Amino acid sequence: MISRFISFLFLSLITGTAFSQSPQSFTLSGHQIAIAGDLGDFDLTVEVKKLEEGLETATLRLTHPTGAVPPPFSLKWKMPSSNIAGYWSTASYTNKTIHPDWWPSIVRSMLAREAPVITLFGHDDQNRSTFAMSDALNTIVTSTAVREEDGFIHNEIKLFSEVHKALSTYEVQLRLDTRPVPYSASLQDVAAWWASFDAYKPLYVPEVARLPVYSTWYSYHQNVSSEALLKECKVAKAMGFESIIVDDGWQTLDGNRGYAFTGDWEPERIPEMKELVQQVHDLGMKFVLWYAVPFAGENSKAYHRMKGKFLRYWDGQGAYVLDPRFPEVREFIIQTYVKAVKDWNLDGFKLDFIARFTADKNTVLEATDGRDFASVNEATDVLMTSLVEALKAIKPDIMIEFRQPYSGPAMRKYGNMFRAGDCPNLAMINRVRTTDLRLISGTTAVHSDMLMWHADEPVETAALQLLNVLFSVPQISVRLEDIPKDHFDMVQFYLDYWLANRSVLLDGAFHATAPLANYPMITGWNADKRIVTVFHDQVVPVRTGGEAHIDLINAKASQQVVVSVTGPARQYTYTVKSCLGMLIQSETIVLEEGVKAFEVPASGMISIVNSD
Repeated sequence: MISRFISFLFLSLITGTAFSQSPQSFTLSGHQIAIAGDLGDFDLTVEVKKLEEGLETATLRLTHPTGAVPPPFSLKWKMPSSNIAGYWSTASYTNKTIHPDWWPSIVRSMLAREAPVITLFGHDDQNRSTFAMSDALNTIVTSTAVREEDGFIHNEIKLFSEVHKALSTYEVQLRLDTRPVPYSASLQDVAAWWASFDAYKPLYVPEVARLPVYSTWYSYHQNVSSEALLKECKVAKAMGFESIIVDDGWQTLDGNRGYAFTGDWEPERIPEMKELVQQVHDLGMKFVLWYAVPFAGENSKAYHRMKGKFLRYWDGQGAYVLDPRFPEVREFIIQTYVKAVKDWNLDGFKLDFIARFTADKNTVLEATDGRDFASVNEATDVLMTSLVEALKAIKPDIMIEFRQPYSGPAMRKYGNMFRAGDCPNLAMINRVRTTDLRLISGTTAVHSDMLMWHADEPVETAALQLLNVLFSVPQISVRLEDIPKDHFDMVQFYLDYWLANRSVLLDGAFHATAPLANYPMITGWNADKRIVTVFHDQVVPVRTGGEAHIDLINAKASQQVVVSVTGPARQYTYTVKSCLGMLIQSETIVLEEGVKAFEVPASGMISIVNSD
C-alpha cells in the first residue's frame, strides 16, 4: 500500500484541465514515473507542468495531519539505453561510465555536498535525459544504471533515505529535460533553474573574485611569513594577480598538518596580521584568509569553550566537529569572522571543510538538550546565511571561497568563488573539476585548484597546468621569485592572454566535448571570437563565416593542430606563437572546405583572423 490517500493532478498548459492519474505513478516528459514505498499516513499530491516540448516539472507535496517522521520512498523510471554514452553528475569526476544495476552510478547530495542532478548524454554530446531535484538542503540519493537483462537505463531518486526530523509538510520539484540539446546547455539550464528559487539566490560576485589569485598553500604550506608573502605579492601584483589567499598555517605554530590546534584563530605565526593586510592593500591587492569552519581542535581553547556541543570527533586529525544546531556554536563561529574582518580589514575568507557539517547514524535529530534545530542541514543553512549577512553588513563585496564537493546550488547563497577540489600537479584532473563546476555554477566565479609544478619541468609541460584551466579563474601557487625565467615568462604570457580574453573565457558560451573522455576539447565563444583548447590529437571543426577571430590552443605535447573547415572559402591571416609568446609564423591563407594541418608548438597557440 503506497499511501492512505494519494492524488495526482496533471495540469495542461493548453487547456488548463485537470486529469486523473494512476495512484502509483505519473507521466513526466514522456516517462512513466513510479512511486515506490509505503507513505503510511502521509498524503501525496503531484502537479505536472509543461515548460516546453521535452521539458517538464513535477511538484510533489507531502502532508501529514499532525506531523511525523517521513518514511523513505523513491521515484523510479526506465528508458531504452539507445545512444546513451554515459552519465554526468557532480560526483562522477573522471568516471562517467554508467554502471550495471547491481552497482549503480550514484550521487548523494545535500546542503554541503554535491548537487541533486544527473545527465545522461549520447555519443554525440547531446542531452538524452537530465533530471534534477529542487531540494538541495536535505539528502537526496540519485542514481542511474543499466540493466543487462532488458537493456534499459533504470533511474531512481530516493527521498528520506536517512532518518529525518518529523514534519507536517514537504514540497519538492522534479525537473526532467529530454530536449535534444547539448548536454552542457541542459546542465546550465538546471543551474539557472536552481538560482530562480529564493532559497538559492546566488551571492553577489565582486569583480575581484573573477581575477587571478595567488595562493600560498602549495608554495608555502604552513610555513608562511609576512616577509615572504609581501615579496611574492609585489611580484604577483605586477604580473596581474589581484588577490592573495593565505592558507592554513597562519593561525598556529604547529606544523603537523592536523587540526589539533585549530579553532581559536589567533595569528600565532603572523602576529602582525593587521599590518600585513594593510601592506598588501597598499600594493593594490585583496587579502583572503583560510579558516576551517567546523573544527575545534583538542588542544584549542575553543574545545573547552564548546565542550559538549560537537557532532563527532575526527580521529587522526585531533579535532572535534562543532554542532551548528546549538545557538552558542553559531554565534561563536559568526563572531569569529566578524571580528577578523573588523580587526584586520580582511577582504574575504576561504572557508574549508563545510561538508563536515553532516548528520550520521549516531546523530540525534531532535531539538533538545540545548539544540534549537533537529536538522543539521537546516542549522547549517541558518549559520551560513547569518554569517554572510553579518559579513556583507561590514563589506558588501566580501569574497568567500568554497571548494568541491561543497559547491552545490545552496552553497551559491554563501560563496561567490567555487574552487576545484585538491589536485596538485594534476592538470587533467584540474580540467575536469573546473569544467564540472562551470557546467552548474552559473555566474558564481569558478576557480582552478592552485597550480603547481616542479621547477625542472620543461616549460611546455609546466604550461599545461595553466592551459587545462583556461576557462576558469587561475590560482597560482608556485614561488614566483624562484621559478625559472622561462616558466615566469610563460605564466606572464598566458596570464596576459587570459586577462585580455576574459569576456570569452568566463562569460562566453561554453561547451566541453566528450565528457566520457574527460573533455578532450573545450570551446568558448561570443559574437566576435571563439577560443578552443585542444588536449589530445583530434580534428577541430572550424566554420568560416562565423566568428571573425578564432584562437586554437595546442594544450598537448604534439606539435600539430588539425582543423576541418566548413563554409565558403574566405581569406584569413594567422599567427603562431610559442608558450612564451614568441612569434613563430605569420601568414595569409584562404580557408576552404576540407582538412588542413597547422604546425603549432607544444603548449603554443594559433590565432586565425578573418582578413576579407
